Amino acid sequence: MADRFAVVTGAGQGIGRAAAQALLAEGWHVAVLGRRAGTLEETLSGSPSGASHGFVVTADVGDRAQVEAAFAQVLERFGRLDVLFNNAGRGAPAVDFDELAPEDWEGVVAANLNGTFFCAQAAYRIMKNQSPKGGRIINNGSISAHAPRPGAAAYTATKHAVTGLTKQIALDGRKHDITGSQIDIGNAATPMTERMTKGVPQPDGSMMVEPRMDVAHVGRAVAHIAALPLDANIPFMTIMATKMPFIGRG
Repeated sequence: MADRFAVVTGAGQGIGRAAAQALLAEGWHVAVLGRRAGTLEETLSGSPSGASHGFVVTADVGDRAQVEAAFAQVLERFGRLDVLFNNAGRGAPAVDFDELAPEDWEGVVAANLNGTFFCAQAAYRIMKNQSPKGGRIINNGSISAHAPRPGAAAYTATKHAVTGLTKQIALDGRKHDITGSQIDIGNAATPMTERMTKGVPQPDGSMMVEPRMDVAHVGRAVAHIAALPLDANIPFMTIMATKMPFIGRG
């Protein structure tokens, strides 16, 4: 089809902004979804086609009612949905396991796991019932879906759960031509990883400055997965700063 339609959550900054702008650059129509309209408008204004091919949808992904209303807007505006990049999420303060506050645990679960599920389910329903049916759901898993950082119980647990959710989407979606993919990202240069330029705790108790990569590489990787025909899939992709301490012992 000449026109392709996508939703990017958490599109107001960082990885979400880079992915939305990469899709816009490839000619996609993109709904940028997040909590703050101002930052979402900035995402669109940073793309030459943002005004003509993008629109802002405000919602908190952890709130089911807001998610359902947001995807209803998308369906009304686009008429169909081809890709969801499930990117919205948050972390919590790095603390020892027994010091994690219940409200921080619940906030991370609401955004990273509940929000991923709510958005995926809303997108799945549209993709299942549209004609021609089918579409692609891409979840932001993170390298923390494979290996934890010190003091990150909530983030690690939710990102491991996202991997199971991705596999389930891929399995259940087969009969509807819906694919499930996950991109695991390590140390992209965004506001969320700015602290790494000053040093972050390592498993051996030391502090170390960690390398980062240009977030635009992540955006292009998402756009590559999105552009595949539905008879091909990249179920899991890892993109990371080459010299970050992930592969090996540290």
